[in-house]
Amino acid sequence: MLFDRQTFRPRTAALAVAVIAAVSVLALSSCDADDDTSSRKTTGQSVVAPGKPGEKARTLTAEEARKEAVTDTPNSADFQYVQRMIHHHQQALVMTDLAAQHATSPSVRRLAERISAGQKPEIEAMRGWLKDNDGEERAAHDHAAMPGMATEAQLARLKAARGKAFDQLFLTLMITHHQGAITMATAALTDGNNVRVEEMATDVAAQQAAEIDRMRALQA
Repeated sequence: MLFDRQTFRPRTAALAVAVIAAVSVLALSSCDADDDTSSRKTTGQSVVAPGKPGEKARTLTAEEARKEAVTDTPNSADFQYVQRMIHHHQQALVMTDLAAQHATSPSVRRLAERISAGQKPEIEAMRGWLKDNDGEERAAHDHAAMPGMATEAQLARLKAARGKAFDQLFLTLMITHHQGAITMATAALTDGNNVRVEEMATDVAAQQAAEIDRMRALQA
């Protein structure tokens, strides 16, 4: 399973290109105009702005497009993603801690260590983003409904498992957990507006897709 970063290139980049093109057209039109027509209004110039996945492109004035291209104010989807992903990652750390104690396979242990080492700084980065954007008070309460989260019963089984049974259950639960994280990241890239959140979601999706491939190989 591969995750292509280019698939989720920030929409603002494409919109910025459209704005630059529109501005260039306006500038050329102005240069070519005669002196007696150089004062004509150019508000009729339009820009085709790419829509979100599944949505049609929109036609904006050059001024509207210029404003959208430079605005990445976080929206509700950005805040929800960051808040929920912190809790999602925290459960993964619970599982990797159990792997450090009970995993039999050296490969599973190393994988768990890699997952832990990657997700701890991501949690801190997300907490920092929330603090910087006054998002600490915007609590998301539906953590149990997040895709890929292990249930209490599944975690209890993992805690009780030993040997190869632990290794296989850990891989099964963590693959599902990672798939849920990719689903959440994809939603953030589709519905969010903040460039920094897009970057974090892209990194999460790419890293976890690669780790899913490793875990599937260990299951074989």
